[in-house]
Amino acid sequence: MNLARIAVLGGGPGGLYAARLLKLRHPAADVTVYEQSSPDTTFGFGVGLASRTQRNLRDADAASLEAIVAAAYSHEMSMQVGADVVRIAHGDLLAIARTQLLAILQDQAQRAGVTLVFGERHVAADLDADLVIAADGINSATRESDPRFGAHLTTGAGLYLWCGTDFALPSAIFVPSTTEHGTFVAHAYPYSADRSTFLIETDEATWRRAGFDVSTAETDQAGSDLTSLRYLQSAFAETLDGHGLIGNRTRWMQFRTVRCNRWSVDNVVLLGDAAHTAHYSIGSGTKLAMEDAIALDAALWDSDSIADALARYERTRRPAVDHLQQIARRSELWWESFPQRMDLPVDRLMVSYMTRSGKVGLDRFLDSAPEVAWAGVTSYAGVADDRARPDDVEQWVLAQPLEHPQGSYSARLAPADLRDGPATVVHHVDTDSAWDEAADALVAAARGDAVVWLTGVSDRDAVLTRLDIAERVVRDTDALVVVEVPSNCLADAAAGLVSGRTHLVATPERADAETERGAPAVASSV
Repeated sequence: MNLARIAVLGGGPGGLYAARLLKLRHPAADVTVYEQSSPDTTFGFGVGLASRTQRNLRDADAASLEAIVAAAYSHEMSMQVGADVVRIAHGDLLAIARTQLLAILQDQAQRAGVTLVFGERHVAADLDADLVIAADGINSATRESDPRFGAHLTTGAGLYLWCGTDFALPSAIFVPSTTEHGTFVAHAYPYSADRSTFLIETDEATWRRAGFDVSTAETDQAGSDLTSLRYLQSAFAETLDGHGLIGNRTRWMQFRTVRCNRWSVDNVVLLGDAAHTAHYSIGSGTKLAMEDAIALDAALWDSDSIADALARYERTRRPAVDHLQQIARRSELWWESFPQRMDLPVDRLMVSYMTRSGKVGLDRFLDSAPEVAWAGVTSYAGVADDRARPDDVEQWVLAQPLEHPQGSYSARLAPADLRDGPATVVHHVDTDSAWDEAADALVAAARGDAVVWLTGVSDRDAVLTRLDIAERVVRDTDALVVVEVPSNCLADAAAGLVSGRTHLVATPERADAETERGAPAVASSV
């Protein structure tokens, strides 16, 4: 395809990276990036790059990835609750200052022959170009100005703020701090020898009790919430080791998930946060935008027209984004409910964290961090962590006994007669969220029940939702909780057991056999 002019709106990582890739592929094209701010204007602190993202960037453009890696800072990961800390060695976790990343990508774009224009505001309709790439962020004026994109924005229930500190943490760390007002959780990681990112989140009730609704309202859009920073500096004093928190337009926000019915209209295509967002706990917007750029570049190279290329880009890229948004939503809800799990031993809490969205299974976690994962499994089983690891850990997890006020069980597969027992209430779960009104009603209805049996359709997403709802019932009631799962999801069931999401599990075959042999259980639907 012959492209004469390509215009990019937005000089963030996604826009700059897309411009470089396209200029390298179409050297005769005039590729221009328009950024309304100055070259060194940015907000935020560090940007994380996981190993898979690094591989994708290396395959697309090794030179720019090497420049990024040379300036990046390697770190490991840990979780701390009270005095207990668990660490995972991850030599492939990198972070880089956002200012450095932008400088590198600006340099790489210019080396390829891209023209960078700063300090000018443009709209797509005013640009004379074969292709306009709108990489203008979560507040995309391009997206919002044209209803044909079909944008949908939803807002999370929790609140968070980004800040930083002037020293390098020993590793990335997830650490809660409980104050007189409630619990705050920090996601923090080093991104240079003298800087770390601190992202701190909490629930709305805690936020209000601490008076941060007032401080947020009093903070200018261009300023930082100093009241919150001082409070959180004290709350996380031990983690900060005497250092302070640094603001950069730091204020409390609620995460906004962006979805669009379509990513392109005519010759204008959305990229990165303009098209979609996924919760920060599962992957950065920078990662998504740069991987969008790779997909867009490939689609343009493999197509005969702009229209075909943009259709191909969305057709090939959207499934991965939809999947990431789905698991990101599960992760977001896990973090919003994190304080409820702080009674778990930290090893089991780490298993819960790693398996929270279904992206990483118990086997994969055992392969990547065997000591930490096995410590969580043995803690669940109540045996010493120096016990020899069995060949089939999932079956071993299912074979562990359970002592519960409702009875003693020799294994975690529900016995044949439990579903039809007189004390059992069977709930058919028909919702895609463990935290919506239907799930709230189920949890409320389960209070006072002796045995709660959750069933539903057999696809994996529904199983993961049942396990999440089961965790709520486990924590909010005294009931014995059973989750029905198909046999091909027993791995998810094993992870759920170790993570404290349910007491017992059952397969449909077992449940069907029970129904045939016994009287019908009391049933409800949600």
